[in-house]
Amino acid sequence: MSAKRTAKSASGRRQALLHWMLAAALTLGAAAVAAEIRLTDDSGRSVTLRQPAQRIISLTPHMTELLFAAGAGAQVVGTVEFSNYPPAAQRIVRVGDSAQLDLERIVALKPDLIVVWQYGNAQRQLDKLLRLGIPVYYNEPRRLADIARAIEQLGRLAGTETAALPAARAFVARAAELQQRYSGRDEVTLFFQIWDKPLMTVNGDHLINDVIRLCGGRNVFAGMKLLTPEISIEAVLGADPEAIGGATAEAGQKENLDGWKNWPRLKAVARDNLFVVHADLISRNTPRILDGARELCEQLDAARARRK
Repeated sequence: MSAKRTAKSASGRRQALLHWMLAAALTLGAAAVAAEIRLTDDSGRSVTLRQPAQRIISLTPHMTELLFAAGAGAQVVGTVEFSNYPPAAQRIVRVGDSAQLDLERIVALKPDLIVVWQYGNAQRQLDKLLRLGIPVYYNEPRRLADIARAIEQLGRLAGTETAALPAARAFVARAAELQQRYSGRDEVTLFFQIWDKPLMTVNGDHLINDVIRLCGGRNVFAGMKLLTPEISIEAVLGADPEAIGGATAEAGQKENLDGWKNWPRLKAVARDNLFVVHADLISRNTPRILDGARELCEQLDAARARRK
């Protein structure tokens, strides 16, 4: 009987040990699932990371800037040319530019996440990176609120939510303040020139259009089908906007719009409503776009003051 009791006791201990091991395995499995990061990017793709990214490569200047805004600048191990803000971004290793990437260098840097601009990078090269199994996050904001969302998501992917969430909230609050101040003012019709040869503008789905609306302006080419359509001079003359705005590489370089002075009967020309905003402040999808928005809002206010 003693031997039977001993065997029974040993069997009980084994069963208890098995139950403990199973419970521990389930607990560890649940923790692993909880640690997994999963979200949907702007392309509609699902991005999944087993843990926060520690080696991130940014393939566009604005994404580099967004990563710093999200508190993840220290985790960026590679970026592209013209990633010049904040100043710390200038010290990051370059892996090409938006048109031509150095795929070998990218792979050598062993990234655990690559962040890209959906329509600003060569998809053929991105496909090669996707085939390597490297997680890729696509960004394509169309509204100012999308910038705040991108900061939040990048913070989640990098494990820097404590910095990203306050930054996103601050951006939303600042955008709301500008909207409250300017969006209800008398509407100003505006043609916004993003390129001159060929002549190009933005439609109603573009982020710059959201800035125009925030300032109480109306984009005269909002109804175009393409995001950044080519247009003719005749189309601008026919629209006869009250103001013409443009993005420039140099602050205050209004000469970019001097060609419109050949049509002095245009309202924008007759009233001296030719305005420029530095491209880094209006064309980059980052928190600094609100600096560009403030400039544009003040310029449209000047156009209102010149009405007769």
